[in-house]
Amino acid sequence: MRAVLLAAVVVLAGCATATRPINARLDHADPRTGYRYETRPDSGNDPATMIVLAFSGGGTRAAAFSYGVLEELRRTDVTIDGRKTRLLDEVDGITGVSGGSFTALAYGLYGERLFGEYEQRFLKRDIQGELLARALSPRNWNALWSEGFGRSEMAAQLYDEVLFDGATFADLEKSPGPMIMATATDISTGSRLGFTQGEFDLICSDLSSVPLSRAAAASSAVPLVLSPVTINNYGGTCGYREPGWARAVADPNNRARPAGRAMQRLREMRSFQDSEHRPYLHLVDGGLADNLGMRVILETMETIEANRAYGRTSRSDQIKRIVVVVVNSLSIPKTDWDERARPPSDFVILLKATGVPIDRYSYEAVELLKDIIARWQTIRTLKEAGAFANAGNPALGRAVDVPDIDLYAIDVSFASHPVEAERDYLNELPTSFRLTDEQVDRLRAAAAAIMRASPEYQRLISDLAGGSRKPSGFLPATAVNSPAR
Repeated sequence: MRAVLLAAVVVLAGCATATRPINARLDHADPRTGYRYETRPDSGNDPATMIVLAFSGGGTRAAAFSYGVLEELRRTDVTIDGRKTRLLDEVDGITGVSGGSFTALAYGLYGERLFGEYEQRFLKRDIQGELLARALSPRNWNALWSEGFGRSEMAAQLYDEVLFDGATFADLEKSPGPMIMATATDISTGSRLGFTQGEFDLICSDLSSVPLSRAAAASSAVPLVLSPVTINNYGGTCGYREPGWARAVADPNNRARPAGRAMQRLREMRSFQDSEHRPYLHLVDGGLADNLGMRVILETMETIEANRAYGRTSRSDQIKRIVVVVVNSLSIPKTDWDERARPPSDFVILLKATGVPIDRYSYEAVELLKDIIARWQTIRTLKEAGAFANAGNPALGRAVDVPDIDLYAIDVSFASHPVEAERDYLNELPTSFRLTDEQVDRLRAAAAAIMRASPEYQRLISDLAGGSRKPSGFLPATAVNSPAR
């Protein structure tokens, strides 16, 4: 949450900021163990279809909106290759940031049970009020001023009591269902750190004993309001080996296509491995690095493309379609600032200034996904038309090669609601951990209405039923008018 009660900031700002490092050292990084996508049990869903949900930040507003998406997927029955299933059962992964991380982690832990408990346990509970009450309680003052306990530690305890029941990532590893990645931001570098064993390998730490509540606390640790979650960094001590895609894109002699976001991620990964100079990591709200949880998705698609260009095989070779559902709870309240000569107050400007870069990146992330979709389809169409057949340069053919995968980008945002009055209502909802029951219910209903009105969502359902492969609605006109498969 970005906008909070000023009183909470004043009360809490003076308290200690350190939190207790609770992550254990990992003696040996083994890609065959721990909570990671590669070790998840076979869910029995369609191996040719990968569905990923990206839950944005935004406090309870984001948690309720993303929950509404899960409910709609749960209600949607489809038939894939003659097999009847629910779309929810076909979901392979969920990224969660800040408020969205609560829904993602809770669904990963509880699965179907979530739909009978989540509203009362979290969504329709005054989490913000309970946090403030604990901060104001004299019984917590000594702890809050101590060196090993911070405001996020207090928040994690509350999250444990009301939602996670003491569960750790070892419990999440045992639970069937999609891979969950809650994301926080390393405040020193602005880098993303996801709570998966693959990412914790970078810091040579065992994720299994980390409580889910701490991951949620780190992902939603808004600076000033909540303290950073501090963890130990043991990077460079466990024999960690960079993945094949990292070695490929870093090879100076391989110029097929340097994946930009993948290269940036590689630099961030190497920074985490320097525990000699960085023995501690201070994690804050994941929205500062990526408020949509989209960076890991974009990087994954670039590495899939890079593997194809470099002739490398991977698990993605069997995938025929990738579906990304971007659940963006960004709200843009109307203001009259431009109608008055007097500017907004300093506090209002501060809140707006911290949010604008996040909101701009969120918009650009969705557009980058659409650009990838358009580029892949355009290149495939041109190759089918023989555009590169007479180039006489094998390297050129590899450089323009792309995976034979259909892509779907489903935008679930307030701006896409089919009813203007409801769009206006949603945009006025606050970013906090306290909403009324009516606000929660209307957010859930809005998510379902937006999905049902989405042409891309309807295209997915139709294609799954018919097994067809149609051009994406995000293609440029030149690609749509070209011969298609």
